Amino acid sequence: MNPQDKNAVLVLADGTVFYGKSCGAEGTTTGEIAFNTGMTGYQEIFTDPSYFGQMVVMASSHIGNYGVHQDEVESDSIKIKGLIVRKFAYRPSRYGSKIRPLQDYLVENNVVGIRDVDTRALVSHIRENGAQNAIISTEVEDIESLKSKVKEIPSMKGMELASKVSTKEKYTVNDGGGFKVALLDFGVKQNIIRCLVERGCQVTVFPYDTPASEILSGGFDGVQLSNGPGDPEPLTNVVGNIQKLVEANIPIFGICLGHQLLALSQGMSTVKMHNGHRGINHPIKNLITGKGEITSQNHGFVVKMEDAQNNPNITVTHVHLNDGTLAGFKLNDKNAFSVQYHPEASPGPYDARYLFDNFIENMKISKKQLV
Repeated sequence: MNPQDKNAVLVLADGTVFYGKSCGAEGTTTGEIAFNTGMTGYQEIFTDPSYFGQMVVMASSHIGNYGVHQDEVESDSIKIKGLIVRKFAYRPSRYGSKIRPLQDYLVENNVVGIRDVDTRALVSHIRENGAQNAIISTEVEDIESLKSKVKEIPSMKGMELASKVSTKEKYTVNDGGGFKVALLDFGVKQNIIRCLVERGCQVTVFPYDTPASEILSGGFDGVQLSNGPGDPEPLTNVVGNIQKLVEANIPIFGICLGHQLLALSQGMSTVKMHNGHRGINHPIKNLITGKGEITSQNHGFVVKMEDAQNNPNITVTHVHLNDGTLAGFKLNDKNAFSVQYHPEASPGPYDARYLFDNFIENMKISKKQLV
């Protein structure tokens, strides 16, 4: 049988079943299912460490049509657990010697996928019933057996995943740059590092659990808290380290999981969302400037808005216009701010790139005050 004709099945935790054909590697895979509404950027999505442990439904109809390129990755490998698409292109239509088929890339990374799925129906189902665990199989046709297996998958709530994707050893990018930035890696997208380097920063990337004392003794001008996967609440030691960094008043900029961890360090709490925010078209309002931003997002947890509003030391700076959730805040008495979305998005809107400039400005002011 031609591998492209192999049957595949998707079974959700609530018992819903979708049938299709295999794409990518053959086998069985499990994880939390989530959908992304972006019309482009699938390679960046698949290699984003924030998706570790998740299977992704692509709302865009055609996936694989422009292949993959070695320079368009956010980490060293594909991080998603599985892929669900409507139409899958085995042959890329983009020219260039470095362009390869997505199929080959998925097989090399052992990512199981299913195509020819009614993704409109599937996305609607997740939107209405919430993100949940699921299983894809190209080798098991016994639906009842798959339904039993999917019940054994642990919930994303309470799952610590940053340690699975963080660097094991620290390393430095752009040695000799003007501002020395310590980046705590909870699953960093490489474009965060690129955005800092473009602004003249020397970036030292540290493992997720590096003690605050090591950062504070390193002569750094600022601290970047990266994005990452999983539930932030189990990272209690990390939260304690961030609290110490905040107390030292070193400039801090948090993104996504880093945003949530900064919030936890200030006594706020996080909750798991019904289906999360994932896409490159999410509207945000900057409450400081009054301007709107179209942003890239990928998160299944969010900081409680009421916790921020009831904290006298917190100013809410950004809000998500679709559902009113907290999208950004700053500390009133310390040099720290964060956002829930991704200002480094590429591809995607550049509306939020100014946040890196704000971080640079904060470091400039802090250095002047120390002189």
